Amino acid sequence: MKHVLLAEDDFDFGSILKQYLEIHDFKVTWAHDGKEALSIFKAETEQPFNICVFDVMMPKMDGFTLAEKVVDCNPEIPFVFLTAKKMKEDRIKGLKLGADDYIIKPFEADILVLRLNNILKRLQQVQVKVKKAGNFLIGAYHFDPVNHSLKLNETVQRITDKEAQLIQYLYSNKNELIKRDDLLINVWGNDDFFSGRSMDVFISRLRKYFKEDPNIAIKSTRGVGLTFKVMG
Repeated sequence: MKHVLLAEDDFDFGSILKQYLEIHDFKVTWAHDGKEALSIFKAETEQPFNICVFDVMMPKMDGFTLAEKVVDCNPEIPFVFLTAKKMKEDRIKGLKLGADDYIIKPFEADILVLRLNNILKRLQQVQVKVKKAGNFLIGAYHFDPVNHSLKLNETVQRITDKEAQLIQYLYSNKNELIKRDDLLINVWGNDDFFSGRSMDVFISRLRKYFKEDPNIAIKSTRGVGLTFKVMG
């Protein structure tokens, strides 16, 4: 059974979401504020969480802060933000934190169920591909997608699950122009504006990770896409 950590301070709304998720075969642990959610996340060992759903505006600890602390504990955990805000800056902030989705209230509960199932299905498919691919060299770097690391000589860079997915997709299409929409669909699951902004942040991170090897470059072709150049 898929285990969800739900952090929602609105009692009525949280009750509805919990019941609806349970009807659709999710196990739900519900926290009523961000601080309680973090304590539960750290304490859960019997059945670790598969995905998290965080309201942005909560007492004691907001959803963004909660997500940062949860990612520090487990960089691979997928999470979704719920918010009544429609501000573009908030959505971009959430996606920069690595959120897999951002749902604006009010919404139908079946939308949340559908999106959670899609995220978990996509993640499972990626994990299967990653395990089959195994470890390999990218220029001077040793890439371990299973353990989420990039190693250059004795320096190890820990990376998130999303970064590992992105690196693997780029490398599988190295030295070819990858259309921006194709990259978004294959790694983010959609090609909307906010996912595009999130991808730009991740690409900037990868450029920093690979900067020590002059034979590796991520080149942008304006309005078209990217080329992951690996020479030699």
